[in-house]
Amino acid sequence: MSNILKGRDSFDATTGNVLVPFINRSAVPYATESSGPKFDLVPVEKQKDIMLNVARMHAQQEYDRIMELVSVLERQAAQIKRRLEITDAVHAAEYQFQIAHGNAYWLVYDTRKNINRLCMRGPQGWSSGPPEDYQYIAQVQWLGDHSWIEVNV
Repeated sequence: MSNILKGRDSFDATTGNVLVPFINRSAVPYATESSGPKFDLVPVEKQKDIMLNVARMHAQQEYDRIMELVSVLERQAAQIKRRLEITDAVHAAEYQFQIAHGNAYWLVYDTRKNINRLCMRGPQGWSSGPPEDYQYIAQVQWLGDHSWIEVNV
C-alpha cells in the first residue's frame, strides 16, 4: 500500500490504471474498492415522494391557518361595517332626550313621518303596545368613541 500524501488514516487507491491519492476509507459511507462491503442504492423516487407529501402537508396546514385568520378578519370587518351603518342611522335619527354613554336605546322607523327615531322604550316597554307607525330596527348602545353598536340586552 502506498501513501503519497502521507495521511494518518488514509491510503492511496488505484482506479483502473490511475492512482488516486488520499482516500480516507473510514470517512466514506460507501465502498471504495471492489472488496469493500456491499451497499444498497438510496430509493430516490420514494424519498422524493415522501418529501413532497411532507411539504404539501405543511403547506396545507399553513394555508388552513391563514384562511382561518382571513375568516376572523372578514367577521371583524362585517361587524365594523354594521357598526358604521348603525352609527349613521342613529346620527340621522330624531330624538328629544339626553343620551348617555352605555345606555341602550331603540332605533325605530316611523312609517307615518318616514324618518328614523331613537326611543327609550322597546316593543315590550309600552303599556298599551308600541305605536302602530313604529317599525323596530335594532336595539343600540352609545359607545365612548361616539359610535353606536347593535346590542341584544
